[in-house]
Amino acid sequence: MVNSARGPANAPGRARIRSRVAEATPQLIGEVARLGLGDADAIPLWYGEGDIPTPHFICDAAHQAMVAGETFYSHKRGLPELRSALSEYMTNLYDRDVGPERVTVTASGMHGILTAMQAILQAGDNCVIVGPVWPNAQAAAEVAGAEVRLVALQAENGVWNLDLDALFASCDQNTRMIFINSPGNPTGWMMEREQQQEILEFSRKHGIWIMSDEVYTRLVYERQVAPSFLDIAEPEDAVIVVNSFSKSWAMTGWRVGWLTHPAWLNHAFNELIEYSVSSVPPFLQKAALVAVTEGEHLVQEIRERCRQGRDIVMSALLEHPKVAVSKPQAAFYAFFQVQGMNDSLDWAKQLFQETKVGVAPGRAFGPEGEGWIRLCFASSKENLNKAMQRLTVFLDRN
Repeated sequence: MVNSARGPANAPGRARIRSRVAEATPQLIGEVARLGLGDADAIPLWYGEGDIPTPHFICDAAHQAMVAGETFYSHKRGLPELRSALSEYMTNLYDRDVGPERVTVTASGMHGILTAMQAILQAGDNCVIVGPVWPNAQAAAEVAGAEVRLVALQAENGVWNLDLDALFASCDQNTRMIFINSPGNPTGWMMEREQQQEILEFSRKHGIWIMSDEVYTRLVYERQVAPSFLDIAEPEDAVIVVNSFSKSWAMTGWRVGWLTHPAWLNHAFNELIEYSVSSVPPFLQKAALVAVTEGEHLVQEIRERCRQGRDIVMSALLEHPKVAVSKPQAAFYAFFQVQGMNDSLDWAKQLFQETKVGVAPGRAFGPEGEGWIRLCFASSKENLNKAMQRLTVFLDRN
Protein backbone atom coordinates (compact mmCIF):
# COMPACT_ATOMS: atom_id res chain seq x y z
CA MET A 1 0.00 0.00 0.00
CA VAL A 2 1.35 3.42 -0.96
CA ASN A 3 0.72 6.15 1.58
CA SER A 4 2.90 8.88 0.09
CA ALA A 5 4.38 10.02 -3.18
CA ARG A 6 7.77 8.87 -1.94
CA GLY A 7 6.86 5.17 -2.10
CA PRO A 8 5.23 2.30 -0.19
CA ALA A 9 4.88 2.70 3.56
CA ASN A 10 6.97 -0.41 4.18
CA ALA A 11 9.76 0.57 1.77
CA PRO A 12 13.17 1.11 3.35
CA GLY A 13 14.40 4.70 3.35
CA ARG A 14 16.88 4.08 0.56
CA ALA A 15 14.12 2.73 -1.69
CA ARG A 16 12.15 5.96 -1.63
CA ILE A 17 12.45 8.80 -4.11
CA ARG A 18 13.80 12.25 -3.29
CA SER A 19 11.43 14.47 -1.35
CA ARG A 20 11.95 17.36 -3.78
CA VAL A 21 10.61 15.18 -6.58
CA ALA A 22 7.87 13.49 -4.57
CA GLU A 23 6.59 16.85 -3.37
CA ALA A 24 6.73 18.53 -6.77
CA THR A 25 3.60 20.54 -7.57
CA PRO A 26 1.57 19.12 -10.48
CA GLN A 27 1.36 21.33 -13.57
CA LEU A 28 -1.91 23.22 -13.16
CA ILE A 29 -2.24 23.98 -16.87
CA GLY A 30 -2.52 20.26 -17.49
CA GLU A 31 -5.21 19.97 -14.83
CA VAL A 32 -7.41 22.25 -16.92
CA ALA A 33 -6.35 20.78 -20.27
CA ARG A 34 -7.32 17.26 -19.18
CA LEU A 35 -10.93 18.42 -19.09
CA GLY A 36 -10.86 18.86 -22.85
CA LEU A 37 -8.95 15.81 -24.06
CA GLY A 38 -10.74 14.46 -27.13
CA ASP A 39 -13.38 17.21 -27.12
CA ALA A 40 -13.87 18.30 -30.74
CA ASP A 41 -15.62 21.51 -29.68
CA ALA A 42 -12.78 22.66 -27.40
CA ILE A 43 -10.81 25.79 -28.29
CA PRO A 44 -7.45 25.03 -26.62
CA LEU A 45 -5.71 28.27 -25.72
CA TRP A 46 -4.07 26.91 -22.57
CA TYR A 47 -0.69 25.73 -23.87
CA GLY A 48 2.05 27.89 -25.32
CA GLU A 49 1.84 26.86 -28.93
CA GLY A 50 0.09 27.84 -32.14
CA ASP A 51 -2.29 25.73 -34.19
CA ILE A 52 -0.33 25.43 -37.45
CA PRO A 53 1.71 22.29 -38.12
CA THR A 54 5.40 22.51 -38.89
CA PRO A 55 5.77 23.48 -42.59
CA HIS A 56 6.72 20.86 -45.18
CA PHE A 57 10.17 22.28 -45.96
CA ILE A 58 11.25 21.54 -42.39
CA CYS A 59 9.52 18.15 -42.21
CA ASP A 60 10.99 17.13 -45.55
CA ALA A 61 14.51 17.82 -44.27
CA ALA A 62 13.95 15.45 -41.33
CA HIS A 63 12.49 12.78 -43.59
CA GLN A 64 15.31 13.02 -46.10
CA ALA A 65 17.89 12.74 -43.31
CA MET A 66 16.17 9.65 -41.92
CA VAL A 67 16.01 8.00 -45.34
CA ALA A 68 19.68 8.83 -45.84
CA GLY A 69 20.50 6.85 -42.70
CA GLU A 70 21.11 9.69 -40.24
CA THR A 71 19.58 7.71 -37.40
CA PHE A 72 22.65 6.93 -35.29
CA TYR A 73 24.24 8.60 -32.27
CA SER A 74 25.55 12.03 -33.09
CA HIS A 75 27.72 14.84 -31.70
CA LYS A 76 26.74 15.35 -28.08
CA ARG A 77 26.65 19.14 -28.29
CA GLY A 78 25.11 19.22 -31.73
CA LEU A 79 26.07 18.79 -35.38
CA PRO A 80 28.92 21.16 -36.29
CA GLU A 81 26.95 22.52 -39.25
CA LEU A 82 23.94 23.34 -37.05
CA ARG A 83 26.09 25.02 -34.42
CA SER A 84 27.79 27.06 -37.15
CA ALA A 85 24.41 28.05 -38.61
CA LEU A 86 23.14 29.11 -35.18
CA SER A 87 26.36 31.08 -34.66
CA GLU A 88 25.79 32.94 -37.93
CA TYR A 89 22.10 33.48 -37.14
CA MET A 90 22.85 35.03 -33.74
CA THR A 91 25.81 37.06 -35.01
CA ASN A 92 23.48 38.63 -37.58
CA LEU A 93 20.77 39.17 -34.97
CA TYR A 94 22.75 40.70 -32.11
CA ASP A 95 25.35 43.41 -31.61
CA ARG A 96 28.24 41.02 -30.92
CA ASP A 97 29.68 38.00 -32.66
CA VAL A 98 28.68 34.63 -31.24
CA GLY A 99 31.15 31.87 -32.13
CA PRO A 100 30.03 28.26 -32.74
CA GLU A 101 32.23 27.11 -29.85
CA ARG A 102 29.73 28.85 -27.55
CA VAL A 103 26.67 26.96 -28.89
CA THR A 104 25.25 23.70 -27.53
CA VAL A 105 22.22 22.03 -29.14
CA THR A 106 19.78 20.53 -26.62
CA ALA A 107 16.69 18.33 -26.69
CA SER A 108 14.39 21.36 -26.24
CA GLY A 109 14.79 24.65 -24.44
CA MET A 110 13.61 22.94 -21.25
CA HIS A 111 16.35 20.34 -21.55
CA GLY A 112 18.79 23.21 -21.94
CA ILE A 113 17.53 24.88 -18.76
CA LEU A 114 17.70 21.65 -16.79
CA THR A 115 21.16 20.79 -18.13
CA ALA A 116 22.57 24.22 -17.29
CA MET A 117 21.04 24.20 -13.81
CA GLN A 118 22.47 20.75 -13.16
CA ALA A 119 25.88 22.10 -14.12
CA ILE A 120 25.68 25.13 -11.83
CA LEU A 121 23.23 24.67 -8.94
CA GLN A 122 23.51 22.41 -5.92
CA ALA A 123 22.19 22.06 -2.38
CA GLY A 124 22.91 25.21 -0.36
CA ASP A 125 22.65 27.51 -3.36
CA ASN A 126 19.72 29.76 -4.11
CA CYS A 127 18.35 30.78 -7.47
CA VAL A 128 16.53 34.11 -7.80
CA ILE A 129 13.74 33.92 -10.38
CA VAL A 130 11.69 36.79 -11.78
CA GLY A 131 7.98 35.90 -11.86
CA PRO A 132 5.27 35.26 -12.71
CA VAL A 133 7.06 32.80 -14.94
CA TRP A 134 6.73 29.47 -16.67
CA PRO A 135 6.72 26.99 -13.74
CA ASN A 136 9.19 24.46 -15.15
CA ALA A 137 12.13 26.80 -14.55
CA GLN A 138 11.47 26.91 -10.81
CA ALA A 139 10.97 23.14 -10.73
CA ALA A 140 14.28 22.56 -12.52
CA ALA A 141 16.16 24.68 -9.98
CA GLU A 142 14.54 22.81 -7.10
CA VAL A 143 15.29 19.42 -8.66
CA ALA A 144 18.93 20.53 -8.88
CA GLY A 145 18.78 21.07 -5.11
CA ALA A 146 18.65 24.86 -4.93
CA GLU A 147 16.37 27.12 -2.94
CA VAL A 148 14.21 29.32 -5.19
CA ARG A 149 13.56 32.97 -4.37
CA LEU A 150 10.84 34.65 -6.42
CA VAL A 151 10.88 38.35 -7.25
CA ALA A 152 7.60 39.61 -8.64
CA LEU A 153 7.12 41.90 -11.59
CA GLN A 154 4.75 44.75 -10.85
CA ALA A 155 1.92 45.88 -13.13
CA GLU A 156 1.84 49.68 -13.02
CA ASN A 157 -0.45 51.75 -15.24
CA GLY A 158 -0.86 48.86 -17.63
CA VAL A 159 2.87 48.15 -17.91
CA TRP A 160 4.88 45.36 -16.27
CA ASN A 161 8.04 46.51 -14.50
CA LEU A 162 10.91 44.85 -12.67
CA ASP A 163 12.18 46.54 -9.51
CA LEU A 164 15.94 46.02 -9.70
CA ASP A 165 16.40 47.06 -6.07
CA ALA A 166 14.07 44.22 -5.04
CA LEU A 167 15.90 41.82 -7.35
CA PHE A 168 19.32 42.69 -5.98
CA ALA A 169 18.06 42.65 -2.37
CA SER A 170 16.94 39.05 -2.86
CA CYS A 171 20.52 37.99 -3.60
CA ASP A 172 23.00 37.02 -0.91
CA GLN A 173 26.27 35.11 -0.55
CA ASN A 174 24.49 31.85 -1.47
CA THR A 175 22.92 33.17 -4.66
CA ARG A 176 24.32 31.21 -7.56
CA MET A 177 21.99 32.24 -10.36
CA ILE A 178 19.48 34.85 -11.47
CA PHE A 179 16.89 33.46 -13.89
CA ILE A 180 15.05 35.86 -16.18
CA ASN A 181 12.54 35.11 -18.92
CA SER A 182 12.32 38.02 -21.37
CA PRO A 183 10.23 38.34 -23.44
CA GLY A 184 8.15 36.87 -20.70
CA ASN A 185 5.70 34.03 -20.37
CA PRO A 186 2.98 34.67 -19.20
CA THR A 187 3.10 38.47 -18.99
CA GLY A 188 4.49 39.55 -22.37
CA TRP A 189 6.91 41.78 -20.45
CA MET A 190 10.20 42.62 -22.15
CA MET A 191 13.36 43.78 -20.41
CA GLU A 192 15.11 46.75 -22.00
CA ARG A 193 18.85 47.11 -22.51
CA GLU A 194 19.44 49.45 -19.54
CA GLN A 195 18.15 46.94 -16.99
CA GLN A 196 20.05 44.10 -18.64
CA GLN A 197 23.25 46.12 -18.32
CA GLU A 198 22.65 46.79 -14.62
CA ILE A 199 21.98 43.11 -13.94
CA LEU A 200 25.09 42.10 -15.88
CA GLU A 201 27.25 44.51 -13.88
CA PHE A 202 25.72 43.25 -10.62
CA SER A 203 26.36 39.63 -11.57
CA ARG A 204 29.97 40.36 -12.50
CA LYS A 205 30.55 42.10 -9.18
CA HIS A 206 29.04 39.32 -7.08
CA GLY A 207 30.01 36.26 -9.13
CA ILE A 208 26.43 35.26 -9.95
CA TRP A 209 25.30 33.41 -13.06
CA ILE A 210 22.62 34.88 -15.31
CA MET A 211 20.34 32.48 -17.14
CA SER A 212 18.23 34.33 -19.69
CA ASP A 213 15.33 32.42 -21.26
CA GLU A 214 14.86 34.15 -24.62
CA VAL A 215 12.70 31.68 -26.52
CA TYR A 216 10.27 34.46 -27.51
CA THR A 217 13.02 36.80 -28.70
CA ARG A 218 11.63 36.99 -32.26
CA LEU A 219 7.98 37.34 -31.22
CA VAL A 220 8.05 41.08 -30.61
CA TYR A 221 5.74 43.56 -32.28
CA GLU A 222 7.51 46.91 -32.47
CA ARG A 223 10.98 45.71 -33.53
CA GLN A 224 12.69 42.76 -35.18
CA VAL A 225 14.18 41.22 -32.07
CA ALA A 226 14.01 41.69 -28.30
CA PRO A 227 16.99 43.07 -26.36
CA SER A 228 19.29 40.21 -25.41
CA PHE A 229 22.12 39.66 -22.97
CA LEU A 230 24.00 38.49 -26.07
CA ASP A 231 24.06 42.13 -27.19
CA ILE A 232 26.15 43.17 -24.19
CA ALA A 233 27.86 40.16 -22.58
CA GLU A 234 31.49 39.25 -23.20
CA PRO A 235 32.18 35.65 -24.31
CA GLU A 236 33.59 34.73 -20.89
CA ASP A 237 30.81 36.31 -18.83
CA ALA A 238 28.79 33.97 -16.60
CA VAL A 239 25.76 34.27 -18.88
CA ILE A 240 23.71 31.45 -20.41
CA VAL A 241 21.03 32.27 -22.96
CA VAL A 242 18.32 29.70 -23.68
CA ASN A 243 16.57 29.46 -27.02
CA SER A 244 14.34 27.03 -28.87
CA PHE A 245 12.94 26.17 -32.27
CA SER A 246 9.50 25.63 -30.71
CA LYS A 247 7.87 29.03 -30.93
CA SER A 248 9.27 30.98 -33.88
CA TRP A 249 9.47 28.01 -36.27
CA ALA A 250 6.27 26.14 -35.22
CA MET A 251 8.26 23.16 -33.90
CA THR A 252 6.94 22.64 -30.36
CA GLY A 253 6.73 18.86 -30.69
CA TRP A 254 10.22 18.46 -32.16
CA ARG A 255 12.01 19.27 -28.90
CA VAL A 256 15.10 21.01 -30.23
CA GLY A 257 16.69 24.02 -28.54
CA TRP A 258 20.09 25.51 -27.92
CA LEU A 259 22.21 27.21 -25.28
CA THR A 260 24.65 30.06 -25.82
CA HIS A 261 27.30 30.13 -23.10
CA PRO A 262 30.99 30.58 -22.27
CA ALA A 263 33.05 28.06 -24.21
CA TRP A 264 34.63 26.74 -21.02
CA LEU A 265 31.29 25.08 -20.17
CA ASN A 266 31.62 22.74 -23.16
CA HIS A 267 33.05 19.85 -21.16
CA ALA A 268 30.31 20.04 -18.53
CA PHE A 269 27.54 20.18 -21.13
CA ASN A 270 29.16 17.41 -23.15
CA GLU A 271 29.06 15.10 -20.14
CA LEU A 272 25.58 16.06 -18.92
CA ILE A 273 24.09 15.51 -22.36
CA GLU A 274 25.86 12.14 -22.49
CA TYR A 275 24.20 11.27 -19.17
CA SER A 276 20.70 12.30 -20.31
CA VAL A 277 19.92 12.02 -24.04
CA SER A 278 23.36 11.14 -25.49
CA SER A 279 22.63 13.50 -28.38
CA VAL A 280 19.75 15.20 -30.13
CA PRO A 281 18.67 12.88 -33.01
CA PRO A 282 20.60 13.97 -36.09
CA PHE A 283 17.56 13.93 -38.39
CA LEU A 284 15.87 16.44 -36.06
CA GLN A 285 18.98 18.59 -36.15
CA LYS A 286 18.95 18.54 -39.96
CA ALA A 287 15.38 19.85 -39.84
CA ALA A 288 16.47 22.55 -37.40
CA LEU A 289 19.32 23.46 -39.73
CA VAL A 290 16.89 24.03 -42.59
CA ALA A 291 14.59 26.01 -40.27
CA VAL A 292 17.30 28.45 -39.18
CA THR A 293 18.90 28.84 -42.62
CA GLU A 294 15.79 28.89 -44.83
CA GLY A 295 12.97 29.75 -42.44
CA GLU A 296 13.17 33.51 -41.90
CA HIS A 297 9.97 33.94 -43.90
CA LEU A 298 8.27 31.54 -41.46
CA VAL A 299 9.43 33.57 -38.45
CA GLN A 300 7.91 36.69 -40.02
CA GLU A 301 4.67 34.89 -40.88
CA ILE A 302 4.26 33.53 -37.35
CA ARG A 303 4.92 36.93 -35.84
CA GLU A 304 2.32 38.55 -38.11
CA ARG A 305 -0.16 35.80 -37.28
CA CYS A 306 0.42 36.46 -33.57
CA ARG A 307 0.08 40.22 -34.10
CA GLN A 308 -3.35 39.67 -35.64
CA GLY A 309 -4.27 37.30 -32.83
CA ARG A 310 -3.19 39.86 -30.27
CA ASP A 311 -5.42 42.47 -31.90
CA ILE A 312 -8.47 40.19 -31.80
CA VAL A 313 -7.98 39.16 -28.19
CA MET A 314 -7.02 42.56 -26.84
CA SER A 315 -9.95 44.26 -28.58
CA ALA A 316 -12.37 41.97 -26.77
CA LEU A 317 -10.65 42.06 -23.39
CA LEU A 318 -10.01 45.80 -23.26
CA GLU A 319 -13.65 46.54 -24.00
CA HIS A 320 -15.04 44.38 -21.19
CA PRO A 321 -15.67 46.22 -17.89
CA LYS A 322 -14.83 43.16 -15.76
CA VAL A 323 -11.37 42.68 -17.28
CA ALA A 324 -8.07 44.39 -16.48
CA VAL A 325 -5.35 43.72 -19.03
CA SER A 326 -2.30 45.37 -20.57
CA LYS A 327 -1.25 44.93 -24.17
CA PRO A 328 1.75 42.58 -24.30
CA GLN A 329 4.93 43.89 -25.85
CA ALA A 330 6.05 40.44 -26.95
CA ALA A 331 5.37 36.67 -26.83
CA PHE A 332 1.86 35.43 -27.62
CA TYR A 333 -0.10 35.61 -24.40
CA ALA A 334 -2.80 37.82 -22.93
CA PHE A 335 -2.44 37.89 -19.14
CA PHE A 336 -5.52 39.40 -17.54
CA GLN A 337 -7.48 39.82 -14.33
CA VAL A 338 -11.23 39.32 -13.94
CA GLN A 339 -13.32 41.24 -11.45
CA GLY A 340 -14.54 38.97 -8.66
CA MET A 341 -12.27 36.04 -9.53
CA ASN A 342 -10.76 34.55 -6.37
CA ASP A 343 -9.31 31.26 -7.60
CA SER A 344 -7.79 31.20 -11.09
CA LEU A 345 -7.81 27.39 -11.31
CA ASP A 346 -11.50 27.10 -10.43
CA TRP A 347 -12.32 29.98 -12.80
CA ALA A 348 -10.44 28.36 -15.70
CA LYS A 349 -12.21 25.06 -15.10
CA GLN A 350 -15.62 26.73 -14.94
CA LEU A 351 -14.87 28.68 -18.12
CA PHE A 352 -14.05 25.49 -19.99
CA GLN A 353 -17.00 23.54 -18.63
CA GLU A 354 -19.43 26.26 -19.71
CA THR A 355 -17.83 27.48 -22.94
CA LYS A 356 -15.20 24.91 -24.09
CA VAL A 357 -12.62 27.73 -24.15
CA GLY A 358 -9.39 26.51 -22.57
CA VAL A 359 -7.12 28.95 -20.73
CA ALA A 360 -4.31 28.61 -18.18
CA PRO A 361 -4.78 29.59 -14.52
CA GLY A 362 -2.41 32.30 -13.36
CA ARG A 363 -1.49 30.30 -10.27
CA ALA A 364 0.33 27.87 -12.57
CA PHE A 365 3.03 30.56 -12.94
CA GLY A 366 3.76 30.91 -9.25
CA PRO A 367 2.08 32.70 -6.34
CA GLU A 368 2.56 36.05 -8.13
CA GLY A 369 0.25 34.77 -10.87
CA GLU A 370 -2.78 34.03 -8.71
CA GLY A 371 -5.67 36.27 -9.64
CA TRP A 372 -4.66 36.24 -13.30
CA ILE A 373 -5.51 34.17 -16.40
CA ARG A 374 -3.25 33.41 -19.36
CA LEU A 375 -4.65 33.00 -22.86
CA CYS A 376 -2.47 32.03 -25.83
CA PHE A 377 -3.36 33.98 -28.99
CA ALA A 378 -1.07 32.09 -31.40
CA SER A 379 -4.12 30.66 -33.11
CA SER A 380 -6.29 31.22 -36.16
CA LYS A 381 -8.56 34.24 -36.50
CA GLU A 382 -11.55 31.90 -36.65
CA ASN A 383 -10.70 30.15 -33.38
CA LEU A 384 -9.88 33.39 -31.58
CA ASN A 385 -13.02 35.20 -32.72
CA LYS A 386 -15.12 32.23 -31.61
CA ALA A 387 -13.27 32.04 -28.29
CA MET A 388 -13.72 35.75 -27.60
CA GLN A 389 -17.45 35.52 -28.33
CA ARG A 390 -17.84 32.64 -25.89
CA LEU A 391 -15.64 34.33 -23.28
CA THR A 392 -17.62 37.57 -23.50
CA VAL A 393 -20.90 35.74 -22.94
CA PHE A 394 -19.37 33.92 -19.95
CA LEU A 395 -18.13 37.19 -18.42
CA ASP A 396 -21.49 38.84 -18.91
CA ARG A 397 -23.40 36.15 -17.04
CA ASN A 398 -20.91 35.41 -14.25
